[in-house]
Amino acid sequence: MYSPPYNHARDRAEVLALLRANSFAVLVTGTGGRLHASHLPVTVREQGGTLVIHSHMARNNPQCKEFFGEDAGEALFIFSGPHAYVSPRWYEERERVPTWNYAAVHAYGSVTLNPDRAAKHAAQRELVAQMDPEWLPRFDALRPEYLEQMLEGIVTFEVAVRRLQTRWKLSQNRGRREMELIAARLEQSGEGGARALAALTRRHLVGG
Repeated sequence: MYSPPYNHARDRAEVLALLRANSFAVLVTGTGGRLHASHLPVTVREQGGTLVIHSHMARNNPQCKEFFGEDAGEALFIFSGPHAYVSPRWYEERERVPTWNYAAVHAYGSVTLNPDRAAKHAAQRELVAQMDPEWLPRFDALRPEYLEQMLEGIVTFEVAVRRLQTRWKLSQNRGRREMELIAARLEQSGEGGARALAALTRRHLVGG
């Protein structure tokens, strides 16, 4: 991902918060000249100072075959944060062109399968607890036979993140005044993502 130094996100806590707030990510893998991508729900944990992404996919997903063998290579999780169109009408400078501001994180690492049945069940329970805590008691009450059938249909895995690429593209190269103008316009939007981008922009106003 192209990311000039002034677009890097250096606050680890802020990066982790973005990953957790945007926990429907894209997993990209590729061997033998073929690329595969899946859109997956994830949970993100810090384990011994390392970010670890936990997820699952359908066992019948052809991408599962990428997880086996010594030539599996590196996997990439793509997280997209708030984003919005930026109109040149919003600037004081008249000679401007449109752009798109956004926050994104690319997380790279190797995939480790976790076929243990208890671990698979625990991972799904954690996901339910995160996304739908009110339904958790009913998840716990599912018939064992039905639950076993559902668990058999998925593959559970994790990616220990070896490197992160970040880009907080917030018009930092345009200076504080234009960032403030952009944030003000985004705040007027009825769209939640635009307002979230405005808040992120205000947290990263450049000096001067």
